Amino acid sequence: MTAAVLAVEKLEIVYQRAITAVQGITLAVPPGKIVALLGTNGAGKTTTLRAISGFLGLDDARVTQGTISFMGERIENRPPHENARRGIVLAPEREKVFANLTVAENIIAPVARRDSAARRRRHEALVYQFFPRLAELRHRVGGLLSGGERQMLALASAIVCRPRLLLIDELSLGLAPMVVEDLAARLVEIRRELGIAILLVEQSASVALAFADHGYVMENGRIVLDGDAARLRGHRDIQEFYLGQVGGERRSYRDVKPYRRSRRWYG
Repeated sequence: MTAAVLAVEKLEIVYQRAITAVQGITLAVPPGKIVALLGTNGAGKTTTLRAISGFLGLDDARVTQGTISFMGERIENRPPHENARRGIVLAPEREKVFANLTVAENIIAPVARRDSAARRRRHEALVYQFFPRLAELRHRVGGLLSGGERQMLALASAIVCRPRLLLIDELSLGLAPMVVEDLAARLVEIRRELGIAILLVEQSASVALAFADHGYVMENGRIVLDGDAARLRGHRDIQEFYLGQVGGERRSYRDVKPYRRSRRWYG
């Protein structure tokens, strides 16, 4: 069996030496796969992503138990610049672009200064291949872009770093469904063309499970469900609590009565 690009084992994360935010989670991202980490706001998804990328230390938080392995190497509590050199690149939820730089300048900004002009042009050509709209906007400053255009630019800026593992925090947040569908299709193309693995943090199960290969569901800092995307879409708990649908009727998450979940679903 091929080893996972990313393996998280029994991870515990504590803020300010007192507040446990993530409790013993285990997940894996196989080579060339798209894996979704799902859950409502406050479930611990972004904290997990920041632990993997290395940005956790900026939040006065640490991994206190468990391991994070990337390509077989332990990386928990390592700084973000070291993890970026290893090939872990984060497209964050907030502050996606440099508002005062043009699209073209944003794309080149993450590229190592030692890269030649020819290599920088190749990077630009690659991202414009995946995001033709950005080629049309290359001279527009980031602060004037729409939400969807900013998300495209954030993904483009991540791709030029040549990631082996791309981390995406909230792809669909604040975007129209058609925009999200287009971005998802481009991520599938990027995965296919570049052969990279993707870990996507997402509140919308309907968005993530439409194109991910595998999904994990977090609640209160724990993994409560996991499985391949097709099986998760058909699972009653996902339909009721995350897709808002049961018995053929659409239901709001807020309208669903609480119930006792099993600690983990192996179905």
